Amino acid sequence: MKGVKFSLLTHSLWAASVLVASSAWSAQQPVKGGTLIYLEQQAHTTLYPPAGGFYPNGGILNQITDKLTWQNPKTLAIEPWIAKSWQSNAQKTEWTFTLRPGVTFSDGSPVDATAVAKNFDTYGLGNNAKHLTVSEVINNYDHSEVIDPLTVKFYFNKPSPGFLQGTSAIGLGLVSLSTLSKSLEQLGDARNIIGSGPFVVSAETLGHEVDLVARKDYHWGPQGAAHQGPAYLQGIKVIVTPEDGVRIGALLAGQADFIRQVQAYDEKRVATQHFTVYAEATRGVNDSLSFRPDNPLVSDIRVRKALSLATNRKQIVETLFSSHYPAATSVLAASAAGYIPLQDLLQYNPKQAAQLLDEAGWRLGSNGLREKQGVPLALSVYISPPQPQNKEVLQLIAHQWKALGVMLTIRPADSGTAAINRLNPIKAPLMVSEVGRADPDVVKSMFYPTNRDALLQKGGMSDKVKAFRDDKLNTLLSQISTETDNAKRLSLTGDAQRYLLEQAYVIPIFEEPQVYAGAPWLNGVGFEAVGRPSFYDTWLAKH
Repeated sequence: MKGVKFSLLTHSLWAASVLVASSAWSAQQPVKGGTLIYLEQQAHTTLYPPAGGFYPNGGILNQITDKLTWQNPKTLAIEPWIAKSWQSNAQKTEWTFTLRPGVTFSDGSPVDATAVAKNFDTYGLGNNAKHLTVSEVINNYDHSEVIDPLTVKFYFNKPSPGFLQGTSAIGLGLVSLSTLSKSLEQLGDARNIIGSGPFVVSAETLGHEVDLVARKDYHWGPQGAAHQGPAYLQGIKVIVTPEDGVRIGALLAGQADFIRQVQAYDEKRVATQHFTVYAEATRGVNDSLSFRPDNPLVSDIRVRKALSLATNRKQIVETLFSSHYPAATSVLAASAAGYIPLQDLLQYNPKQAAQLLDEAGWRLGSNGLREKQGVPLALSVYISPPQPQNKEVLQLIAHQWKALGVMLTIRPADSGTAAINRLNPIKAPLMVSEVGRADPDVVKSMFYPTNRDALLQKGGMSDKVKAFRDDKLNTLLSQISTETDNAKRLSLTGDAQRYLLEQAYVIPIFEEPQVYAGAPWLNGVGFEAVGRPSFYDTWLAKH
């Protein structure tokens, strides 16, 4: 692995010695310099900011881009950052932002109203010629207007109450005009991303490593933060290290400072050696299975309800996870805006599940599988690598459903046709779904036809001619994105969650955190409201 030599035994005594000093390190004042070794489980894909929801993408973008606003991860309040102030009309169809003076991108070009307007016109409308998609955190966008060099106004064709929170999200990170001139394919190269953040990409080995260096002229941290100057670190090495054991071993041996995707079974090992486990809430749609009702095997609500009743989420979290992974009690995590508890719709009752399948005409055959008119109730699902222990979760669910007479085949995500097949309800009757965002619009992001479209509705992502479409659900989701009364908006979010479960469109399983681990000499790691790391305030007590 480039940049790190994993000779674990030769470092064991040294690693033990640093533990003794860990309490002293955490008490010191920030130390300038040093390069953070950050081990990431997966390589980034594209660094076009609207694709930043994928955590390997966001972990880089969060260091090299700034946002108009900052969402305080403790209070979830929206605070000034590149925008020093803002206002909207009562209908939330017009938003005006006043920018901080003197902010520049790393190529020296100004972060002015013209640049910000171009960013939002691209993120709000997309660019088909360059394959740049619309950001899922923007709804109902119409156009921008440059009022003066430091004032920009945005117009929406319908109310957009979630827009302010969206300006703090990774999907609306600010990039230079030269970056926006490139195609989506070119933005897979981190060196092509010019942001205004505290770090700059200095080198990249595609698929293996991204090197960042601190900007010496950076002095515009979030307005309420005490730290405004350059980052304390000299640089960051983001090294792709897929093997869980290698990431953990390198950290505990002192050869890495920070790692992402610590599996639940490794948490105790890390904590026992006095390294820090960071379990950060993602505050969005829980790790779930979403049905594609266009598939005839799951078009009957009785079948979907039966499979939900046959899913023992308590067994899943107790078998595979730690206390950082609560069993789901709704579509949204308990820490999400608009969450309502719906345990009554998420019961485990295999006897009732069997009765529902009997009523739907699915009878147990001599081979132990349920059949209807000679067709077995056999489903398939693709593994989702970003989700923790997803293969093991699906295997346990398959075991639970097998007891009911239902076959669930688990397919690898690296199949050449996997991405295409996921958009075909016949080939993918189920999809692993999860998305983080600290705003009620997250429900729309996951299920609306023109967003992530987890249910594959007619008019959504699939190119198949589909009959399924739920206008009641879509109306609810649209209302969430346009309701300007916050109390009503939260109530609609609750209604959407209840409806999704009443229709058994989704089986929530557990609340998914982002889990990291850090060395005892690592200080000042920050996290945004949905768990992506920020290394602006980070410093190393040894380097």
